Amino acid sequence: MSWLNDPEIYKYLETRGNQTILSLEAFIRQQIEGKVYIWAVTIKESGKHIGNIKIDPINQKHSFAEYGILMGDKSEWGKGYAKEASMKVIEYFLGEEKQLRKINLGVVKSNTSAVKLYESLGFEIEGVFKQHVNYDGIYHDILRMALFNKRNHD
Repeated sequence: MSWLNDPEIYKYLETRGNQTILSLEAFIRQQIEGKVYIWAVTIKESGKHIGNIKIDPINQKHSFAEYGILMGDKSEWGKGYAKEASMKVIEYFLGEEKQLRKINLGVVKSNTSAVKLYESLGFEIEGVFKQHVNYDGIYHDILRMALFNKRNHD
């Protein structure tokens, strides 16, 4: 709960704090019912939960899915855990297991650490939604990024 109510963590998220156990339980139920893939990001050695990654329901017709990550434990930021966990999820969905054609995401342009992470994973900018979201009275551009499966992309 503390992650979702920390302004530094939710700065670029649609959830804007004021989360309760009930709202979190409702969100988790909604994810399960919507067939969203969601994983805890943990440190291997200790099992400490430091974040979450999700893949929204797969669009079977067009063979893509939407990616999202929340690294909530600020003491573990910048240590490579987000990249390592993301690579595993991407490998699963673009690899032999799911064989998706493409993974998409949206990110606030000014969230430079997230943009750098996605670029390091191979995501490319496909477009920009200008002044698309308003967080704390400021309109932000949203970058739409994608990673194509090299196995089946022309």
